[in-house]
Amino acid sequence: MPRPNRGMQTEKSKDFVGSMKRLLKNLNPWKFLLTLSICLAIFSAIIALITPNQLSKLTDTITKGITPQTDKLQMIREQIPKQLKQSTIEEKMYTIATSLEIENEDKMAFSRILEKMEQTADDQTLFALMIQIPDSVLRVLLEDITVEKTIISVEDQITFLNLLKETNNENDLEKLDSLPPSIYQLVKPSIPINEVKILAIFIGTLYLISALFHYIESFSLTTISNKFAKKLRTSISDKINVLPLKYFDNHETGDVLSRVTNDVDMIAQNLNNSLATLVTSLTLFIGSIIMMFTTSGILAITAIFSSLIGFVFMSLILSHSQKYFSRRQKELGNMNGYIEEMYSGLTIVKTYNGTKKAIQEFNTLNDKLYDANCKSQFLSGLMMPIMNFVGNLGYVAVCLVGALLVQKNLITFGVIIAFIIYVRMFTNPLSQIAQAMSALQSTAAAGERVFEFLDEEELTSEKQITNYLDKNKVKGTIEFKNVRFGYTDKKTIINNFNAKVHPGEKIAIVGPTGAGKTTMVNLLMKFYEINEGDILIDGVSIHNLTRENIHTLFCMVLQDTWLFDGTIQENIRFNQENVSDEEIWNACKYVGIDHFIKTLPGGLNAKLSDNDTVSSGQKQLFTIARGMLEHAPFLILDEATSNVDTRTEELVSSAMDKLMKGKTSFIIAHRLSTIKNADLILVMNEGNIIETGTHEELMKQKGFYEKLYNSQFESIS
Repeated sequence: MPRPNRGMQTEKSKDFVGSMKRLLKNLNPWKFLLTLSICLAIFSAIIALITPNQLSKLTDTITKGITPQTDKLQMIREQIPKQLKQSTIEEKMYTIATSLEIENEDKMAFSRILEKMEQTADDQTLFALMIQIPDSVLRVLLEDITVEKTIISVEDQITFLNLLKETNNENDLEKLDSLPPSIYQLVKPSIPINEVKILAIFIGTLYLISALFHYIESFSLTTISNKFAKKLRTSISDKINVLPLKYFDNHETGDVLSRVTNDVDMIAQNLNNSLATLVTSLTLFIGSIIMMFTTSGILAITAIFSSLIGFVFMSLILSHSQKYFSRRQKELGNMNGYIEEMYSGLTIVKTYNGTKKAIQEFNTLNDKLYDANCKSQFLSGLMMPIMNFVGNLGYVAVCLVGALLVQKNLITFGVIIAFIIYVRMFTNPLSQIAQAMSALQSTAAAGERVFEFLDEEELTSEKQITNYLDKNKVKGTIEFKNVRFGYTDKKTIINNFNAKVHPGEKIAIVGPTGAGKTTMVNLLMKFYEINEGDILIDGVSIHNLTRENIHTLFCMVLQDTWLFDGTIQENIRFNQENVSDEEIWNACKYVGIDHFIKTLPGGLNAKLSDNDTVSSGQKQLFTIARGMLEHAPFLILDEATSNVDTRTEELVSSAMDKLMKGKTSFIIAHRLSTIKNADLILVMNEGNIIETGTHEELMKQKGFYEKLYNSQFESIS
């Protein structure tokens, strides 16, 4: 036996672009909020793209502040030799030669160094020779200098030059503490707090603005989605009231409910969650690429290339895993279908000793589902590790290449920090874009179903109808004139139906299944428009009466019972405000349901719900009691006593006889014993009235009715 595939499949839109255009068109009342939300999402993403560069600047500022300011040493190193110009040395040679404080040995050493200095023009060589000049000579040659508003005395300069004699690397941090105080104050690590504060405040402000934008965007989208969902539900509710009955005949109730609830909720949720995500992710993805190339082309290529390697692996896994997901859904559907079959037919399985075979087939299906589930779950479980691998691979590549670039002074350390953030901005949006597109695909599919419902053909407009029949003044005559009707143009159900019903008569309509009995009642209630002919109520054509007016003239008790979640009193008094409790009790007594009500806690105020153990027969009695309170000139009973036992049926029939006195009533019944006291019986077959008369008259005719009546007793004999 074939079983239905109940696996959940992602519904695809038939026309994604067209559906999304129509959705956006219906969002026109909130276009300002929608535009604002999209703009804020873009601005929020742009701010997110700006902040890494600002963090880079902050990092570089702090890094620079915690390292010695060797550039100041270089400035001192360059400024000291400038004092030893040829003209300066010549001016001070006499002072050096005549000075008693300078030993002859130092004078001779200076003369030798001076000769070498005159023979070279290279700055490095000149500086190397200068630091060899004796201190006593330097005290004459040098003067106080000013660097960055700091005065460096001659003695401090000499001390600095002596330190350079010991090492050729002025960046040697081990000698930093040995520097003279004036020079140490210049080169010591010093974080520019004001600059750091400004950058920190600026970055914090950016984050606050981004958070504010995100809040307004989320609030706006939530408002739009909820109001749009409310509008759709209202439109659907209004549409239901103007749809012809044939729509509900051709569509399952569950399908209609799904459009009202699931589809509308899906549209609202996905618009709220996916639209801004898609816009933000696209902005981040494109913006991160631009910002990376703007900051450093080499690191940008490194980050993108390393990430693409990971995505290639991920796409390969996705392509292989799809078939296992499809297989899992198929096997899950087979399993569910088989379990439903076996449990619904458990008595038959046990009766025919099929338990062993059923278990074997179940185990086979279970093994297939297990295999498909394991493979699909294993492959889907690889997705997060791969996503983490893609991100981490990008981080490692950026750090390695970035370290080489920092070493070559092509970039600063802060650029690496910025790129680590950009890598995350580049990789994360790709998965978010995929999820958002999938959600929008479902949104488009749900939108198609909702709009398909809203586009259904409606009942013809009755605004031009002005006639009105007051139910308190209607006499009760109904006449069918050459009525012809078919649910489709190719198949006619009612053929040239003619009948006249006088006021106060009890008319029974009988016939085999498909004869057109219920169809006649639906035409009488104007649930369907007749193709040809006419139906007259007190001489007025139903074409000249509104459906609402016609419905006030009739009270219907159908085979299908309907009770809502509420008290017994509320159920029986449904839509009738002027009915007293006494009238409700009298109606309950007529149909014999009063004893059951007295057994319930609260009596008429007892609450009914789906969980209550109320039998089908008792539900029918409640609906009959409800119908008895409707003071309408016409009464329709469509298999109203089908769910009650024989004794209750007699009680109801007796109550109906009293209630229908002076009213025109139509009874549709398969149990012909219930309509023997009818004033007129219309026997229908294949859409036509083939016999009319009372029960006794029809039995004497020995025709179709007599065979139909006797057939219900054949099984007994």
